[in-house]
Amino acid sequence: MSEPLTVYALCVLVLFAKMLGISCYQGFFRLRHLAFTNLEDAGFFQRATSQQELPQVRRAARAWANDLENIPLFFVLGGLCVALGTASSASAWLFCTFTAARVMHTLLYLGARQPWRTLAYAVGVCCLLGLAGLVAGKAVAR
Repeated sequence: MSEPLTVYALCVLVLFAKMLGISCYQGFFRLRHLAFTNLEDAGFFQRATSQQELPQVRRAARAWANDLENIPLFFVLGGLCVALGTASSASAWLFCTFTAARVMHTLLYLGARQPWRTLAYAVGVCCLLGLAGLVAGKAVAR
């Protein structure tokens, strides 16, 4: 297995674990407070349906939605970098930096930390642009 593929695979696993962690975070707060907006969930726990999600659940849902706008782009661009054989060190560096930025973005989002959350977001976007540049450069050179 090539180094970029190995690094890419590990980054995908970290991002998977991070997104799974957000789901567990939401579930933890729902169960801790027994607050459910879905009728069947509230009924299962013999509770009344909550009119609104808990603030922690809403914040985590927004972090999750932000992930869904960014992480699939990483999956595609990273996969293209591996498939096209872009520069190994640049690809691996961008994979790791993007992954670290997304983990930090989530932690900073859940902790309501500005301007650091925006900075982490911007670093991730710059990495996506870098990956796109690597893909474009390799595709044009072929």
